Amino acid sequence: MLAELLAPPRSASEPHTERGYWRRLLPTLTLLACVTRIPSFTRPLWNPDEGYLAVQARLLAQGGELYDTVVDRKPPLVPWLYQAAFAVTGSESLTSVRVLAVVAQLLTAVLLASLARRRWGDTAGGTAGVLYLLVSVGLNPEDAQAATFEVFMLPCTTAAMWCADRRRWGSAGLAVAGAFLVKQTGGAVLVPVVWLCVSARGCLLQAPSREARAGGLVRLCAGVVVPVLGVAALTDPTGFLFWTVTGSGAYASFTGSEIHVLARGLTNAAILTLACAGLIPPVLRVLRLARTGAADLWLWPASSAGAVMLGFHFFGHYYLQLLPPLTLLATAALQILPRERMTHAVLTSAFCCALFLTWGLLAPRPELDHARKLADEVAIRTEPQERVLVWGIHPETYWLADRRPASRYLTAGLLTNYSGGRDGPQVGERYAVEGAWAIFREEMTERAPALVVDDSRGKPYGPRRVPGLRRLLAAGYEQAGMVEGAVLYVRSRT
Repeated sequence: MLAELLAPPRSASEPHTERGYWRRLLPTLTLLACVTRIPSFTRPLWNPDEGYLAVQARLLAQGGELYDTVVDRKPPLVPWLYQAAFAVTGSESLTSVRVLAVVAQLLTAVLLASLARRRWGDTAGGTAGVLYLLVSVGLNPEDAQAATFEVFMLPCTTAAMWCADRRRWGSAGLAVAGAFLVKQTGGAVLVPVVWLCVSARGCLLQAPSREARAGGLVRLCAGVVVPVLGVAALTDPTGFLFWTVTGSGAYASFTGSEIHVLARGLTNAAILTLACAGLIPPVLRVLRLARTGAADLWLWPASSAGAVMLGFHFFGHYYLQLLPPLTLLATAALQILPRERMTHAVLTSAFCCALFLTWGLLAPRPELDHARKLADEVAIRTEPQERVLVWGIHPETYWLADRRPASRYLTAGLLTNYSGGRDGPQVGERYAVEGAWAIFREEMTERAPALVVDDSRGKPYGPRRVPGLRRLLAAGYEQAGMVEGAVLYVRSRT
């Protein structure tokens, strides 16, 4: 089809055309990236992931060691990014990382525009960049506006495809490694990248020889493996492997709360479908007429969909990984449809974008209000140097209260497997991260918290179902108050 015709060689006058093209497009994309991220600056926090990262960054700045005294099931790049941003601007606000999120979204749009332009021309490039930014907010605002893992993963996954399309295999490997080191599922982009490496797609002049493809695979593998091994060595190799790969078996299980998880997945898929109302019709239309381009245009969204389903949790922010490949696929489809289809796609996406921005600006955030009230009470009842244990799934309480956690396990999920919203049989001490309870009991003995906050509020990870927490409270604490259902315990006077 037309979308797969090889691009002509660049002429001597093309560098000037190139500069002119980007001088026209970049201001538009920059403005659009800023406008679509306005809601992100209207809340101190959007979700617990931001709170977790903020607390991690503070602990790292205070001498904590990743995968030892500072733990999470994620790779280290985003905690390091938060730490670096806080080092420059202070840790009292997330404004600095919100600005970095704007840059990440702009970079993703620019890479998509460049990728589409190389394949289908100037108009396609602008269309891809604009469409991506319009749909980038198309989820619950707490998922789309938060400065968390997926937002910083997308420039890496898109860069991997951009480099692969130009057969720059070492750079493509580095981008894949970067995506993986932001979040494990970012490594899914390796599937279309490998396909491009072993196929002739992406070469402007002639198909590469078998030797060239083999050499490309070697450079690609080296680009992926060397940075990952380097980061593992820089942290703690055993801890890195455990926390990012082998230690999440119970978390990734589908058993427990199946109906709840499936309902969440279908709801978020429906929200994303609404946001992509301008992208989906062109793709479906072309599916009925002809092929919509090279195999990588399908492998990228297919591998991203597999990454979204991995772990069977279906949180809304997982779906962000689908947006760049869907945008590129829709741009390819629009190339063989009448021009008015492109106008309709952009206008529909702009209308949906306005709806989601309004939602982000006006929607109440009751859990944030609760966390702020709880944090205020924690700050009143403790001194700045005292440690606190918040037994719940809102680590942002530590950050808002400016109090150091008594345990490396910042949420009760790591000690009960409640992570992921499970409320079924696989919640309890026996489903905790391997070895976590032994370390937790040691922490409570060595540095007993001045205040314990039971923020379970009737959830299945409360003291009634967690004997270890119940024993801790019975051994040295007495109830001292409540904040919207959260129970506060202070050390016993006797």
